[in-house]
Amino acid sequence: MAKQWMCPYCNHHQIVVNENSHSGSAKLHIGKSIQGETTLSFSAIRCVNPDCNEVALSAAFVEALPRPNGWANGIVIQKWQLRPSNTSKAQPEYIPSALREDYFEACAIRDASPKASATLARRCLQGMIRDFCGIAEARLIDEIRELTQRLNDGTAPRGVEPETVEAIDAVRGIGNIGAHMEKDINLIIDVDPGEAQALIELIEMLFDDWYVARHKRELRLAKVKAIATEKKAAIAKGRAQAARDDASPADDQASIIKG
Repeated sequence: MAKQWMCPYCNHHQIVVNENSHSGSAKLHIGKSIQGETTLSFSAIRCVNPDCNEVALSAAFVEALPRPNGWANGIVIQKWQLRPSNTSKAQPEYIPSALREDYFEACAIRDASPKASATLARRCLQGMIRDFCGIAEARLIDEIRELTQRLNDGTAPRGVEPETVEAIDAVRGIGNIGAHMEKDINLIIDVDPGEAQALIELIEMLFDDWYVARHKRELRLAKVKAIATEKKAAIAKGRAQAARDDASPADDQASIIKG
């Protein structure tokens, strides 16, 4: 069955069909474990973008449900993203490398260590406020307050919206333990992979809404300016040619008289 899919290697949107995808599962004949009867499932998708042509591969350890003619897959017990090794998306190089590195690492360790992933994601969010918005305070909460104030008085950068600031403020506590361990060493707050993923998705949204949108806007404006410059040059060249053409008859007449 055809489905929409975005390649995690090149971010190319495409339709997955039978010709570039394959999935299946095998019953594990190892007896009944603590998880019961189980199967091992897999899924492989090849990117149809000729400049990429990579393969995304995932696997899952799944509950096996008995059926009259065999087994069916039940609840997923554990799953793995094999290729690529994490769910990070390729980000353009005009986004500062420090932000991209925090984002990629947060994605890479999301399942293995959600708290560490959330801490990196939180640091990436704070780094974006400092880089894109030009606000640097001692604490993230103070930076959010300053950004809110600039938003209210109309001096916030283009692309910063009230709901965006509210979202950053709503999730700033996630990863706070890792960021301020010396103050909270006796306080442990669990972060699950889903919560860490929420921060990662917020980062991806801000990359698009702030950095990518600004870059596209700059390219469009540069294109318009280049067209305007080209047209001005063409007009100036045409006027110069017209001036030479107007002067030519007089020059020719003077040559005849002199001759």
